[in-house]
Amino acid sequence: MDNKSYPVTGAGFGYRRCMSETLKDVDPSAFDFLEIAPENWIGLGGRFGKSFRRYTEQFPFMAHGLSLSIGGPTPLDMEFLKNLKSFIAEHNIRGYSEHLSYCSDDGHLYDLMPIPFTEDAVKYVAERIRTVQDVLEQRIAMENVSFYAAPGAEMTELEFLLAVLEEADCDLLLDVNNIYVNSINHGYNAEEFLSAMPAERIMYVHIAGHYNEAEDLIVDTHGADVIDPVWNLLQKAYDQFGALPTLLERDFNIPPIPELLTEVEQIRFYQNQWKMSHAQTVA
Repeated sequence: MDNKSYPVTGAGFGYRRCMSETLKDVDPSAFDFLEIAPENWIGLGGRFGKSFRRYTEQFPFMAHGLSLSIGGPTPLDMEFLKNLKSFIAEHNIRGYSEHLSYCSDDGHLYDLMPIPFTEDAVKYVAERIRTVQDVLEQRIAMENVSFYAAPGAEMTELEFLLAVLEEADCDLLLDVNNIYVNSINHGYNAEEFLSAMPAERIMYVHIAGHYNEAEDLIVDTHGADVIDPVWNLLQKAYDQFGALPTLLERDFNIPPIPELLTEVEQIRFYQNQWKMSHAQTVA
């Protein structure tokens, strides 16, 4: 942590249109950065566009994409990438990330589909990531995603993720909740998976809630509070990598911002806990 620079610091949460009027009433010291899906804001005018511009001038923002479809069979959407590049520059967006999955063929599927864990897929996806980085003229981060089936797998999720990051020479958006979800659904050790993550590639962290469908099936919904085992895994991440910048995701059942900020404050608590412990160790 001490020797690596990050595009943002501290703790943040996802900004949504429903917050356009209420965010201005929040103490700006209660969080450190915000995140948006650029597809929902590119070219947006009117009152939402104006309030968004006001907030991007006030706070650091990250962009987390929904539609790049990095593993998809159709060509990359160059028009979207061109618009995205302008959007990032216009609003001083600090970093861009996407899901290591795909969401389109001839049209958008409105879901994140798993990329087959194969050597061919590693090469295919890595080439597309390099193309995106060349077009945007910046490094991007790929998120380790939750998945519920692994058709045609020739390697493990961990092997596939590490191979793509290395082959593409890109960064990682480390989603702690997705590690936990997949560890339950696919029966692996979450802490061992976490410990294998390449520290030098981590851009920032996501944490979120989920839905327990059954004892051995968790659905990654981003629609509930973060549970204790996920908080514990986040603390393990801090123990290993330092107090990484961390964002709380909440995509539906969104409570009022003051309630969201209780979990943002929880992130800050664990970050400060690590900093105090690290300072004592150094001393």
